Amino acid sequence: MDGNATTTHRNVALLSVASRIAPRITTSEDIDARLAPALKRLRLPRGLLQRVAGVHERRNWNEGQRFDDEAISAGKRALSEAGIDPSQVGLLINTSVTRKHLEPSVAVRIHHGLGLPSSAINFDIANACLGFVNGMSLAAGLIDSGQIKYAIVIDGEDADEIQTNTIERLINSDLARSDFMSEFASLTLGSGAAAAVLGPADAHPEGHRLLGGVTRAATEFNDLCVGSVDGMFTNAKALLKGGLDLVFSAWKEAQRDWNWTSMDRYIIHQVSDVHTDSIIKATGMDRARVPLTYPRFGNVGPASIPITLAEESSKLERGDRVLLMGVGSGLNTAMMELAW
Repeated sequence: MDGNATTTHRNVALLSVASRIAPRITTSEDIDARLAPALKRLRLPRGLLQRVAGVHERRNWNEGQRFDDEAISAGKRALSEAGIDPSQVGLLINTSVTRKHLEPSVAVRIHHGLGLPSSAINFDIANACLGFVNGMSLAAGLIDSGQIKYAIVIDGEDADEIQTNTIERLINSDLARSDFMSEFASLTLGSGAAAAVLGPADAHPEGHRLLGGVTRAATEFNDLCVGSVDGMFTNAKALLKGGLDLVFSAWKEAQRDWNWTSMDRYIIHQVSDVHTDSIIKATGMDRARVPLTYPRFGNVGPASIPITLAEESSKLERGDRVLLMGVGSGLNTAMMELAW
C-alpha cells in the first residue's frame, strides 16, 4: 500500500510520560447497585461489568476537580521529569475527548496553565481513543523536520457526566435489553490524565527512541460507536469484528517494514477482557507481555495508552522494545514502536 500509512522517525525520543490517576474509586458493584431497578426489570444478572468486560473499578475526579486542570498537572510533572523548561516547548497537542464547550480549544487553557510561550503552537486533535498516539506521531514528524525542538502531548478525561446520564436513562426508561447492551460500554469508562514530552534524540541519549509505525482506517464503520456526554451507543459485536479485521490487516501489512512478533511490551488501548483476548489471539502476541490497567481504571479513552505506559515504565529496561497500539471508533488503528 502506497501513501503515508507507514512512518519512520529519525531523531525523536520520548523524554518522559506522566499520569494523573483520579482519586475517587467507583466499583462495578457500585454501578450495579445504582442500576438495580433496570437489571431487575430486564432480568439481567449483576456482575456483567466484571465478568464480560473485566472492569472491576474505574476512577473519577472528586467534586471540584476539572479534567483540564488535571491534564495541566500531568503536563507539569512530565516537563519536570524530562528536565525541559516550559519556555523550550514549541508545540502542545491536546488529545482529550472530553470538552466542556465547542470553542475555544481545550489546548488553549492547558497552554496557559503550563505557562508555555506565545511561540508554542497549540491545538486539539480529536480521533477517539487513538488521539494520543496520533498526537505523538504528528509531534515527532515536526521534530524530525526541524520545525520544533520539544513537544508535549496531553490528555485529560472525565467520565462522570456520561456515566451519570447513562445510568439515569437506563433506570428511568423502558429500554429493551438490546438497548441496555448498546450502552454497556459507557459504564466501563474511567477518568484520568496523562502527558508525554518528546524531543530530539541526539540531544537526549537517555530518552526512548520513537522508531515509527503504521496507521490504517476502516471508516465504513463510522457509525458503530457514537458517543457524546449524553451516552455512548455501540454495536459491540460488529465493532469487535471490524476492529479485529482492521488490526490484523495492519499487523500483516506492517511486516514488510517491522517485526513486532517478539516485543518486550505491548501497550494496547485498554478496553475489556473480550477486546484484549481477541487482539492477543489474532496477532499471536505473548499475553504475559501485555500489561492491563482497565480492571482498575476502566477505559480512559486516549489517556489509556499513556497511563498504562507510565504505570509500566518502572519495569522496563534499557533496550526493551515497546509497541503502542490501539483501535479508535471510526474505525482507525495505529501502532508505534519505541526503543526503551
